[in-house]
Amino acid sequence: MRALAKTSREYGAVELVDRSRPEPAADEALIEVDYAGLCGSDAGIYKFKSAFERMSLPTVIGHEYTGRVVEVGDDVAGLELGDRVVERPIRSCGSCYQCKIGEENVCQDAVITGVDHDGAYAGYISVPESALQRVGDDVDPRHASLVEPTSIGARAVVHNSRVGAGDRVMVAGPGPIGLLTAQIADAQGGDVVVAGVGNDVSYRLPLAEELGFRTVNVEEDHLEAVREELTDGVGYDVVFDTTGHPSGLTMAVDEVRKGGQIVVVGQTGETTMPYSPLVRSELDLQCSYASTYEDFDRSLRLIATGDVDLETVLDDRYSLLEVDEAFEAFLGGETCKPVFDVSLLRE
Repeated sequence: MRALAKTSREYGAVELVDRSRPEPAADEALIEVDYAGLCGSDAGIYKFKSAFERMSLPTVIGHEYTGRVVEVGDDVAGLELGDRVVERPIRSCGSCYQCKIGEENVCQDAVITGVDHDGAYAGYISVPESALQRVGDDVDPRHASLVEPTSIGARAVVHNSRVGAGDRVMVAGPGPIGLLTAQIADAQGGDVVVAGVGNDVSYRLPLAEELGFRTVNVEEDHLEAVREELTDGVGYDVVFDTTGHPSGLTMAVDEVRKGGQIVVVGQTGETTMPYSPLVRSELDLQCSYASTYEDFDRSLRLIATGDVDLETVLDDRYSLLEVDEAFEAFLGGETCKPVFDVSLLRE
């Protein structure tokens, strides 16, 4: 079969390679991949940021996907041939302290699909049964490929934030996680504004407006004036930083009200800021990372009920056969969530 792999430690360098169809182990299921999304982590691999130096190349990338079970190992008892599934791509060990108390998203010995082992930009992938979750027939297959990023937003909002009815919410960063987070915060009753930068003006901020959100361009709009208008000068009750940029947290501190909450979802690397204002304002600084079975289950219901609109967010203009165009468009803010038809790799 063909697969898309990162082949060298430099910018770009993703190529179609030949791989043998995997043979599932006793506790694994073989998945025929239907659709897969492009994630910010995939873009980080494309740029080859330092966080991915641990990769052993070439590695097939991709971890947001859906497909069907076509073969099962001898010990698999909870899946049947033809089941539609998604994977929780942070595969936990199941035995460390965090796993035992239900925090498998921060497992001490986790490995990540598409980073630490071959991923889903391939015709087939073999996955432990414990990492798979069924998808109902009420979810469109293309939408199912986006359950994983939706689950990240669901964890950030439902599990890790205190957003409630009438709360004034800012989501910083109109990328895929930001727009999914905004929709879930809206479903929780929040009054949501989405903030972006100049790079987001042509595609992502208009997309946020199409989803019904007020938007702010932080490079052109006067943030203090907007904050005065939308919050009576008090500040936002909750600010989600999904930017993945060092400026996101410092802006969040300026925008959140005293006694409010900042939820950091994007991984910013390093940033420098004075921390005394956080203490004097008694801010709740909460981090949110990845997701669990519960977050996936909740996301499937949010998608099925229409509380999360994935049809507007996904972009199927791109092909895995000419993938550089998709990566460059994603990095340039010219698309939000490319979704690939992986069946092309089986032709």
